[in-house]
Amino acid sequence: MTNDKIQVIGIDVGGTAIKLGRFTADGTCLQSLTMAAPQPTTPEAVLAVLVDAIAQIDRDNKAVAIGVGTPGPSDAAGRIAKIAINLPGWLDVPLADWLEAKTGKPTAIANDANCALLGEAWLGAGRHFQNLILLTLGTGVGGAIILDGKLFVGHQGAAGELGLISLNPDGPICNSGNQGSLEQYASATAIRRRTLKEPIELGVLAQQGEAAALSFWQEYGVNLGIGLTSLIYVLTPQAIVIGGGISGSFEFFLPAVKAEIEKRVQPLSRDGLQILPAELGNFAGIVGAARLALQQYSGF
Repeated sequence: MTNDKIQVIGIDVGGTAIKLGRFTADGTCLQSLTMAAPQPTTPEAVLAVLVDAIAQIDRDNKAVAIGVGTPGPSDAAGRIAKIAINLPGWLDVPLADWLEAKTGKPTAIANDANCALLGEAWLGAGRHFQNLILLTLGTGVGGAIILDGKLFVGHQGAAGELGLISLNPDGPICNSGNQGSLEQYASATAIRRRTLKEPIELGVLAQQGEAAALSFWQEYGVNLGIGLTSLIYVLTPQAIVIGGGISGSFEFFLPAVKAEIEKRVQPLSRDGLQILPAELGNFAGIVGAARLALQQYSGF
């Protein structure tokens, strides 16, 4: 089959919604679909929804492979969802095997943030860089790393949990077992806990020039910048891509992020660094999962 005729399915599994897309090898999305996630979002219930959704989006059975992003690390081989700390029952789930048995299509899985970065590196904000990281600022804080053009997953496939780095040793307890992780200061959950407001509401108030909202985003940017400082020193990326729902307020927290980095990181370690908003929005996950599927099928 020639590359221009290859079709694959990219899937993004979330706690509230499951998104799917059918793509060609050049990244063209032929069809997309969003399904409500089953509640509770157990592995078996998700599998049933996925099988039904795949049948809907691939009625002619033209897709040759499937890629899936899940909200937690997979094993290094891309077969097993190791854990999803915010979903019930997700521990060593052989999701790739399950889907292959149900669909007959080669399947690979990866952390949803890894998929988002693969998408941004393929068709979005990261396409001009060989060394970059992604932070997804949403219900939690996800992360992913590309080094020398390749996704870095580390030992056992668990690398890139950038939201779980320590920020404050005396901070709130994290579901990961850490205390005071970046996620406890930069996630939507943390914002709600601190302000009793939704991030989107604070973004609207900032747009209207409300002083308290602008002050909140400035402090938010300070915390995020401090967290990024550690990542920059370790990885010296060319670019940091910021995605997730909270990135809608990027313009309000970016100045404080930059100021902290400039204050804390020596010039050599941040030389040429760009901090960019993600370009693919809610589609980054399914685009990257499609890229994962293409790599699974043909290695390109």
